[in-house]
Amino acid sequence: MSLIQIDENKCQKDGLCVAECPAFIIGQQSKESLPEMVAGGDAMCLECGHCVAVCPHGALNHQKVPLEDSPPMKKENSISQPQAVQFLRSRRSIRHFKSKTPDKEVIQELIETARYAPTGGNVQTVSWTVFTDREDVKKIAELTVDWMRSALENPAQKQMASYFPLMVAAWDGGLDVILRNAPVLVVASVPGETLNGMADISISLSYLELAAVSMGLGTCWAGLGQYALLESKPLQEFIGLPDSHQNHYPMMLGYPKYRFHRLPERKAPRIFWR
Repeated sequence: MSLIQIDENKCQKDGLCVAECPAFIIGQQSKESLPEMVAGGDAMCLECGHCVAVCPHGALNHQKVPLEDSPPMKKENSISQPQAVQFLRSRRSIRHFKSKTPDKEVIQELIETARYAPTGGNVQTVSWTVFTDREDVKKIAELTVDWMRSALENPAQKQMASYFPLMVAAWDGGLDVILRNAPVLVVASVPGETLNGMADISISLSYLELAAVSMGLGTCWAGLGQYALLESKPLQEFIGLPDSHQNHYPMMLGYPKYRFHRLPERKAPRIFWR
């Protein structure tokens, strides 16, 4: 049975699904015939759902991307260009969080949204490891500081560790400059063999942090945690990513303690027209 099924009563034979298919596996013999999967097309399907999404008549169903799970777009939910600009410019890195920990149901909903981020070849292999226990998050910060201390003693890492003394001193003074006392830490990862792994993770986390704003949440990319996670065996063991997952990135998550009221300017873009 083919991956796609066409409703003869709804299909207008306009060829939109044929033209839009990125894998060129849907064909149409004539303007009077129904679209159909080409021979061997099932094996090459990206399961992207473009064919389902592009049909304005709801005539095409896909076994792996069911029509019933693909709701129609609502015009009232569209945003204008000025709204999009303000939304993107208003995104901030949050380093001060309220004491309240987001419910797991809220975090689940957030990740459910982030999973719609594009991945190379539509592999959808991003996994999420979530820490909601404050003591666990604190332990991750502590192990990161331990790695920084060892880096300070390693001549080969001297250049990278140039600002580490201040960070370690702040930690010793009771100030968490590593994970900022975040109530939640999210670690995105993919199998080590994933061809576009880091790009998949970065885009997925970008979706996560942008979607978080609409839910009253704030995020911050944990750069120091990323460096430590790449090199610290104790930290790797504590976080316990799935087997073979070698690409990863931590993100702090929680409710922002402060509100922002303006849109700071940034440097002008460097554009090279050709």
